[in-house]
Amino acid sequence: MPINVKTAGFATTIQDLGRPGYYHLGIPMGGAMDRFAMRCANLLVGNDEGAAGLECVFMGPELEFTEDAIVAVTGADLPPKIDGEVLESWTAVKVKAGQTLAFDYLRSGARGYIAISGGIDTPPALGSRSTYPIGALGGVEGRAVQPGDVLPIGKAKQRVNKGRSVPSELRRMPSSPAELRVLPGLYWHRITDAAGAKFFDETWKVASEADRMGYRFQGGSPLEFVDREPPFGAGSDPSNITDACYPYGSIQVPSGTEPIILHRDAVSGGGYFMLGTVISADMDLIGQLQPHTETRFVKVNMHTALSARRDRAALLERVREALA
Repeated sequence: MPINVKTAGFATTIQDLGRPGYYHLGIPMGGAMDRFAMRCANLLVGNDEGAAGLECVFMGPELEFTEDAIVAVTGADLPPKIDGEVLESWTAVKVKAGQTLAFDYLRSGARGYIAISGGIDTPPALGSRSTYPIGALGGVEGRAVQPGDVLPIGKAKQRVNKGRSVPSELRRMPSSPAELRVLPGLYWHRITDAAGAKFFDETWKVASEADRMGYRFQGGSPLEFVDREPPFGAGSDPSNITDACYPYGSIQVPSGTEPIILHRDAVSGGGYFMLGTVISADMDLIGQLQPHTETRFVKVNMHTALSARRDRAALLERVREALA
């Protein structure tokens, strides 16, 4: 049951839940920026939660179906249209053979997720169909989707009815202003107490440099660094360190001016100090932030981070129960 790509939207890629296990080799986990939304889309159409679907940014693609299918669109408020008729998102809808799925204008959020019953069945690379363009892995020949592509679709594992929906109270999107909880990191001692307080007190804005590798933020005060003798192997800039590993969600601040949160396709190490790390429960929210979105960083401890992770898992379980 192939699907014909008529137009590709913007930065539309095939994504699943990623390829863990290769980060130590410099290959990031990748996968959907908003894993919660991707899981929900798959649950709606009866797929395994890790099945491959499409991630689109700001604009959706136009997809022509050659056979009947059940489709769900989650994540950003990017209303789906079938032959021009606007339908509900976060809801299972039926698309008939010969019909075209397109999208209305973006209303909020940044990334939409499109799941199709049976899942996209492109060849996996290192156990995942997720697109990693820098390494030419996954997706369609290691790249984003383009007009003229034909996307193979697998066989649906279960029959689901159109119309079932994720309840609105279980849909997770950023607040306004967005709040990202941060666990201070190993290099927190590199900045002064006053600089650390300002980082959390001030409101930042998402810069235009925001993609799958990382999100840059602007508008806050430059950091003040504690004086030091640069260690052997580090540069003269006070934000430099001897090369170290980067965890997902770590916050770099090159030259102490603009924080960068490393995301799904980020490099695995380098020579910038890390202020802290965004907790795992809030990583999905970053993928839904548009440029210029006001954002506050909230200092938390490990107890809060683990509690938030449990809460996020419980929310997903509630979605599973609602759709069972």
